[in-house]
Amino acid sequence: MHVGPPVHVTEIVSARDYLRQSDFSPASDYFGRLAELQNRLQSRTQPASLTHGKRNYGGEAAGYWMQLQSAYDHVILSTCYEGEFNLKRGRIKVSCRFNQSGRIDFVEAKLLRSLHPVLNGAIRKLLTVKQFQNVRKDWFEAEAFVLEVLPQELVFLYHDIFRCHRDELFAWLINIGHRLVGDLLAHLRAQLVNGRAFQREKNPDQLCLEDLRKDNVALPILTKAASLQSSIEITDPKNVIVRYSGG
Repeated sequence: MHVGPPVHVTEIVSARDYLRQSDFSPASDYFGRLAELQNRLQSRTQPASLTHGKRNYGGEAAGYWMQLQSAYDHVILSTCYEGEFNLKRGRIKVSCRFNQSGRIDFVEAKLLRSLHPVLNGAIRKLLTVKQFQNVRKDWFEAEAFVLEVLPQELVFLYHDIFRCHRDELFAWLINIGHRLVGDLLAHLRAQLVNGRAFQREKNPDQLCLEDLRKDNVALPILTKAASLQSSIEITDPKNVIVRYSGG
């Protein structure tokens, strides 16, 4: 039984070339074993996580219109919020990216309709785990960058958000993503998600939220994310430590 690193076809080709250069007979057992190994590799199917590709879901759950993107080893859950502040209308989309262990990679805001029209369409990374592509996926403590000056449009999520201490504010921005994931899963189990007709007209390539039940990449990530809750320690205006409990 092979217990080392996975064998690749290129290594089999190199081994076969070595045997030829060393004048081994083509009828030898070595060539036969290489041929058998190559046949086994070719007969294997790609793991689902590698062949899954990207999928885009949309629909209404828990009173929100949600968009979820599933891509290989992570998901991004986005929700829009709108309202009025100082007699100005605005709309913001907040997106949380979760890694394969359900931990946050980043929280991002897109100003769909800014209170300052010149910023319409601007994207702001509110919190980003440092080197999230390379850190251990099931971490319980990680350093993160945070935006020093946050967009006013966050008042559409919670009108008193800027009265919160910064550690509470950033923990809330992460945890609202985890809570929405929990609500989404609960509504999927109860078959309360909808939005099929509307989304088909607006975006024909977008799948229904109910199709998430068949997504073997997204569902395990969402299940793990729903069980987690974070806290924040501020180190300076641009850096924090994120800590998880649960999971």
